[in-house]
Amino acid sequence: MWKAGLVVATLAAGSAAWTAAEAQEGFDPYRSDTLLVTPEGDILGYTPEEGEVVVSRDRMGRRVLIDRRGRVIATEVRADTYFPRRHPGSGEPVYEDFGAPAPGFEDDGVVTGAIPERGTVDRAPLDQPLPDMPSGGPDMPPPVDQAPQTIVTPDIPVKSNLSQLEITALQVFLDREGTSPGVIDGKMGQNVNKALVAWQEMTGETIDPNNAEDILERLRMSGGMAVTSYTITPGDAAGPYVASIPEDYSLKAQLPSLAYTSTVEMLAEKFHMDENYLRALNPGVDFTIPGTIIKVVEPGKPKTGKVARIVADKGKKQVFAYGEDGSLLAAYPASIGSADTPSPSGIVTVERVALNPGYTYNPKINFQQGSNNKVLAIPPGPNGPVGTVWMALSKPTYGIHGTPEPAKIGRTQSHGCIRLTNWDATELAKMVSPGVTVEFVD
Repeated sequence: MWKAGLVVATLAAGSAAWTAAEAQEGFDPYRSDTLLVTPEGDILGYTPEEGEVVVSRDRMGRRVLIDRRGRVIATEVRADTYFPRRHPGSGEPVYEDFGAPAPGFEDDGVVTGAIPERGTVDRAPLDQPLPDMPSGGPDMPPPVDQAPQTIVTPDIPVKSNLSQLEITALQVFLDREGTSPGVIDGKMGQNVNKALVAWQEMTGETIDPNNAEDILERLRMSGGMAVTSYTITPGDAAGPYVASIPEDYSLKAQLPSLAYTSTVEMLAEKFHMDENYLRALNPGVDFTIPGTIIKVVEPGKPKTGKVARIVADKGKKQVFAYGEDGSLLAAYPASIGSADTPSPSGIVTVERVALNPGYTYNPKINFQQGSNNKVLAIPPGPNGPVGTVWMALSKPTYGIHGTPEPAKIGRTQSHGCIRLTNWDATELAKMVSPGVTVEFVD
């Protein structure tokens, strides 16, 4: 905390430099409960001179310092979001709890495929990757989508003239049924088509996705209308949030957590929605004010059951979870490998499951990220390299995991692992135990 105190003291000592900014936005340099954080996630270590910056506000209502060229210098954030509360016994940071793991979980916060947090590293040249290791990282830019893709068409194709709300209703229905359409955005696409076909396999029925009355009736029977009202709570507005997520892993490693960056991002994931669609449903709304009533979709309750077998279909970009009796329990859109960085073939097993995991970056056994050539401990959080879940596979360095970019699931390729949305990965993880088989099919 000494660094935070130093910055606050610096701000107080340099209060005269903020006269113009105070006049414009009412900036209070004496506040001890806030910090100035750069876009890279670092604490601003100096006080800008008078006239050097102006103070504006971002979409969350936070004060933002901007230089004369229009570049963001820093964002004012609450100190307790940058320095999270500590466990009274161990003194370790307390991160968000994603629920109690089922028997067989190892919620140890370290992603399999990386080295232990303690120990030595036998280094090798960084330009000579080890055999059978993926060439890309879990949140590296996805490779060009050149892998063969299977086009899925339901028995009754979806018409092109459905309204956005009609498509939303269809997506919500499929989400509640356990055949995930990915992010709910009111748009048609292969993720919706795949979910429809999976629903037919799961139920043995054929549904007409164009019959709005039938879809609405099914929604009423499964939890109510697709769109509902939600009141933003003080906890929603408080976070914790981080100012931004840097690309560079060495900067990621300096953050206390890779939490959400805004209330909108958090609420979008909470309700399985696309961020832009959430904003579109609530034009002009300030999501940072507790008590604000907004429109959201009502997704389904998490699926429950015991998964005995997982099939990762590379062509369909979809993951199927089957129960012990062979029936389909759930289906999820996924990003699975690419032509350049393929996923494994054949059958592997789940070795362990970690909720809210950290990520240990090791340039020797993982991949080369930027100019980083040291082992880095990346903190956990939904915006972490593997999102909220890591299910390690018996093929070293491969796993099933979440993602900080849910809108890209099923629409881009991965670097060999299986990516799901954070909410789908968490749902699947709670139905999986070590020893479950994962079959990769083309």
